[in-house]
Amino acid sequence: MRAPSETEVLVVGGGPVGLAAAIEARLAGLEATVVEPRTGVIDKACGEGLMPGALPALARLGVSPRGFPLRGVDYRDGRRSVQHRFVTGNALGVRRTTLHAALRDRAEELGVRTVARRVDAVEQDASGVTAAGIRASWLLAADGLHSTVARVTGLHRATPRARRRYGLRRHYRVEPWSELIEVHWTPLGELYVTPTADGVVGLALLARQGVRFDDALAACPELSARVAGREPVTELRGAGPFRQTTRARTRGRVLLVGDASGYVDALTGEGIRIGVAQARAAVEAVLTGDPARYERAWSDVTRDFRRLTGALVRVAASPARRFIVPVAHAAPGIFDAAVERLAR
Repeated sequence: MRAPSETEVLVVGGGPVGLAAAIEARLAGLEATVVEPRTGVIDKACGEGLMPGALPALARLGVSPRGFPLRGVDYRDGRRSVQHRFVTGNALGVRRTTLHAALRDRAEELGVRTVARRVDAVEQDASGVTAAGIRASWLLAADGLHSTVARVTGLHRATPRARRRYGLRRHYRVEPWSELIEVHWTPLGELYVTPTADGVVGLALLARQGVRFDDALAACPELSARVAGREPVTELRGAGPFRQTTRARTRGRVLLVGDASGYVDALTGEGIRIGVAQARAAVEAVLTGDPARYERAWSDVTRDFRRLTGALVRVAASPARRFIVPVAHAAPGIFDAAVERLAR
């Protein structure tokens, strides 16, 4: 038996992707310890839509959170609407707290150990890694957009301030009015509408720094009328900046997973699907003792996300953003293909 201060896989970050990585490790027969300074169920500002491809990946881990079935995506600009209904299966609107609780319970069921500490430094040698006073054979860093592990290992790369976008989210007590994920394109930013469950709808704003949530909502009369006079269920919560880049995803026995490995934008809602796929690939690399395998897998898993989402964000940040919905409306085949490719 290993000492309590030792483990085979040390996961830094107890969010959904970190817990997925720990579950993957346990399913592979490895000891896993999660280091996370926050306790209880962890919330995060996000769109809360699990894309169709995320659901079987979570089910494989033994996690099936309760949520609101979502049949597709609806891009709107106040004058036009272009819709795509998923071919590969439904998406699911799930509160982030519900998802986190389901993953945490599954990890505990499998014997994942959780330590409430903060990681400020990482030391490694040819045979292992030490962080937060714990020695491990491998370290999987899933500590988010502002990953401490990526910074202290020299893997983080600075992103130009001009490219920074942020997110804000609030929930309202109102019955869902659509079975589609609505994306309202306003002059100030994109407003995402995701029904979750129990008569709650989440509104998430993606925009440049400084855009106020209430101003963006007011710029969308159709949506502001939907929630006028409705009770906010949660306080306004923010996240960002979204775009993060890394020099590489591995250094020695350290592997970056999820947002810590690099991120483009929340615009296409793929964070959980991609993060869970990365967690699986990272554990497979650990099992073979081949970090280079993870670099290759990471590139494959994120290729569409980096290319398609990156191109859409560049257009969204330019004067051409006003043409996104008209072009999608005029060329529905291209819109359908892009959405389905990102959703699978």
